[in-house]
Amino acid sequence: MKKIIALLAVMMMVFALVACAAPAPAAEPEATAAATEAPAAEATAAPEATAAAPAIKIGVILVGDENEGYTYAHIDGIKKAIEALGISADSVIWKYSIPEDETCYDTAVDLAEQGCTIIFSNSYSHQSYMIQAAEEYPDVMFCPATGDTAAVCGLPNVVNFFPYTYESRYVSGVVAGMKLKELMDAGKVTDAHIGYVGAYPYAEVVSGYTAFFLGIKSIVPEAHMDVIYTNSWFDMTKEAEAANTLMSMGCVIIGQHADSTGAPSAVQAKHDAGQEVYSVGYNVDMLSVAPTAALTSAQNNWSVLYKDILTDFMSGATMKHDYSGGYNEDAVQISALGESCAAGTADKVAEVIAGLKAGTLHVFDAATFTVGGAAVTTAPFDFSTMNADYTAVQYQGPTQECIVDGYFHESEFRSAPYFTLRIDGITELS
Repeated sequence: MKKIIALLAVMMMVFALVACAAPAPAAEPEATAAATEAPAAEATAAPEATAAAPAIKIGVILVGDENEGYTYAHIDGIKKAIEALGISADSVIWKYSIPEDETCYDTAVDLAEQGCTIIFSNSYSHQSYMIQAAEEYPDVMFCPATGDTAAVCGLPNVVNFFPYTYESRYVSGVVAGMKLKELMDAGKVTDAHIGYVGAYPYAEVVSGYTAFFLGIKSIVPEAHMDVIYTNSWFDMTKEAEAANTLMSMGCVIIGQHADSTGAPSAVQAKHDAGQEVYSVGYNVDMLSVAPTAALTSAQNNWSVLYKDILTDFMSGATMKHDYSGGYNEDAVQISALGESCAAGTADKVAEVIAGLKAGTLHVFDAATFTVGGAAVTTAPFDFSTMNADYTAVQYQGPTQECIVDGYFHESEFRSAPYFTLRIDGITELS
């Protein structure tokens, strides 16, 4: 009934205002818990805004809650952004554990009906439902994180955002490479074998693990890596099992693009048993679960992008289709270095970050990798997006050459990753 009422209201607005809507797509965690709602005043420690603070009502649709690393990072990012902008915590309505199905559309409509003027979601698979709601509420801004359709869907009230995660992945790979070299120099390791626990074979994961591998390879050129997919964004058991399989194959360092502590915990257990293995995590600092095995974690500082979007929205500026940024914008980082990191790691990290900021170092420098034994000089990518079952093009986009000036320009033509090349030295086992 709520949908019917909302639709009738929209039809009346269309006839009265002659508003236009465009014709009516890799991913984030799956939700398993029931949806819950809590006012921001109860869920955040951000101080009350001053009397001069801007009037705004923000809706937030989250696939998980604070107990899941990826969602926790978004919650933390929003809280920091509104505090920096002087927005009252009471101006935010939080919706937790929203599944990637019609529930998301219902939630978006509910938030719009409650008067939210800007609505965020944090899962890729929320995107199609956010766009559906955006078509019906043209005066509300809809911002699906990690999405890939804002620039091609034709709706001015849809925004995507994603940081240059590949930069922090590369830096975390340098940390891993330094440790691997130390072990090899000491004769403790003879095979530069790396393992990686990935969620899905999507561009977001492929881009990340390739950047991680290239960071390692910059220190240990002979390194090679195996990847096991769990086909889930958050599954502690599967992630631990994948890590154990990789360690049984002789992998010395286990990286991850998965959202639980399953892999680092498994690595710590083997490390405690005397095996020479180490972990590089994602989203959150893993030292609490792997105090001597964790080297660092690649992290996103989501507050930077939330602040940028909210600043433009409140100022009335023309909204960009995509918001992104890396080390230069402080949108990415690595967590504190663990006690097991190799000597000289901090200095090397500082050097690499300086190169990224200066533009003298590029993560996907085409001179540093091959595909099928051959150098890669061209990489055109079609930015069209597909429908839900991937049977047809839903939104037509341009085809863009992504290797320019000798390197692949990731997350510059849109915020969501699109590096899908399978480079030599990496083997996908599942």
